[in-house]
Amino acid sequence: MGLTAGIVGLPNVGKSTLFNAITNSKVLAANYPFATIEPNIGVVEVPDQRVDMLTQMYQPKKTIYTTFEFRDIAGLVRGASKGEGLGNQFLSHIRSTDAIVQVIRCFEDENVVHVDGSINPMRDIETILIELIFADMEVIEKRLPKIQKRAQMKLDTEAVVEYEILSKLNEALKEEIPIRALDLSEDEKRLIKNFSFLTAKPMLYVCNVSDEEVVDHSENAYVKQIQELASKENSRVVVISAKIEQELSELDPEERKMFMEDLGIYRSGLEELITVSYEVLGLKTFFTAGEKEVRAWTFKNGMKAPECAGIIHTDFQKGFIRAETIHYEDLIASGSEGKAKELGKYRLEGKEYIAKDGDVFHFRFNL
Repeated sequence: MGLTAGIVGLPNVGKSTLFNAITNSKVLAANYPFATIEPNIGVVEVPDQRVDMLTQMYQPKKTIYTTFEFRDIAGLVRGASKGEGLGNQFLSHIRSTDAIVQVIRCFEDENVVHVDGSINPMRDIETILIELIFADMEVIEKRLPKIQKRAQMKLDTEAVVEYEILSKLNEALKEEIPIRALDLSEDEKRLIKNFSFLTAKPMLYVCNVSDEEVVDHSENAYVKQIQELASKENSRVVVISAKIEQELSELDPEERKMFMEDLGIYRSGLEELITVSYEVLGLKTFFTAGEKEVRAWTFKNGMKAPECAGIIHTDFQKGFIRAETIHYEDLIASGSEGKAKELGKYRLEGKEYIAKDGDVFHFRFNL
């Protein structure tokens, strides 16, 4: 579906190192500010054991996992919203993403410089938040005068509603409250969607810890502070060591498994990052399965069967007749598609069916 998460943070917090690990690419990861100017883009497979199980069952000629796009966006600095450090350019790159992955350095290392001279994750988060808030306020303050007269005269209902919600957002931003932390109605969310507010985007905080803390970070005070902040603003936290993840990404599967066992790691931090990024955007997975191909497809939570069919091909949605459906868990428990049909687990669903994560679809259509 082309959904993207932008990796942001202050310079030298581990963004490009993390990006290298995510994509197994060799983008520049230098120990100085603004090593990254144009956003590097990498597409990764979303780990999903269900795809592996379906592959074992169907023995297809081809297996395709669903994917997710990450962008490595250059480091922001204080004053970015005013153009400092190529800030306007960087903010435009963030605006084009669907979610923000903010990398925060949570370890001490005198050999790695910090743009502000010392390690203080909460200050780093505040620096970026303030820049995003300033950018959002600028958008609002340009829009409000254009609709103020119509709203005050109450002759234009849409203008009245828009003025009220934008004024509400502006007041919150003045209090340094990001839009994502506000309890907005679905109508309000729809109304502001086209503004692409930066602080409205889902936020995922990535705590970059030292090698020694990758297994147990329970005593890391920085991580605790960030977890408390995230819980207040409806955000998520993932803890990783970007350095170790990059090392893992350069090993073959068997070596990687042995290295993880030696470290006491049973799930890659990157797997968790990819999975949580997927969840943060409200993404789900349906499957198509057969002898030719087993494939995972990404869809947005709440989509109906015809919309899911359209993800495969627009003709499938235009000529949609029905969806022949087995849920993954029922299929695996049955042992085969034929057995699932015998047990009554094979369903016929129409145009109003809301797809569920794990549905295995066979779409019927006619043009």
